[in-house]
Amino acid sequence: MKLEIVPIGLIHSPHRQAEGTPIQSRWAEAVEGSVEVFPQFAPGLRDLEGFERIWLLCWFDRAREAKLEVVPYLDTSSRGVFATRAPSRPNPIGLSCVRLLAVEGSRLRVAELDVLDGTPLLDIKPYVPDFDVFGVKRVGWYANARGRRRADTRFSKAPRAGGQ
Repeated sequence: MKLEIVPIGLIHSPHRQAEGTPIQSRWAEAVEGSVEVFPQFAPGLRDLEGFERIWLLCWFDRAREAKLEVVPYLDTSSRGVFATRAPSRPNPIGLSCVRLLAVEGSRLRVAELDVLDGTPLLDIKPYVPDFDVFGVKRVGWYANARGRRRADTRFSKAPRAGGQ
């Protein structure tokens, strides 16, 4: 099976490196940025301005190679990657629920941004509470999580020559 993924834009944020970046949008309250949607995809933004929140699906292009067992930021024990939100995954797809401040042509102004600057954008979906909010009784190991809310370098690729 062959899959083809085409980025539809780029995410712009003040986060230049993983270290210190909030690990979820919930902990990025004061962080604003923008989403640049490439011109050929801009017509798809029609009617988006009516939503308070949107989901950004992105490609973690600076994550380390996939590992099936990781120590997540919120724990000190090794866990299966699919039981975490760690970025080092077989398909490094990120999911972030941000607050939509404005639609300005093909650019979105957003807040509560927990994504690195220049991250490729794969898709945008509106956040709809009727679809996206579930009452749950079980949250696995997270029920006892007491870890960090900011990233360190554990999932980052080694810097390339020249500082990139």
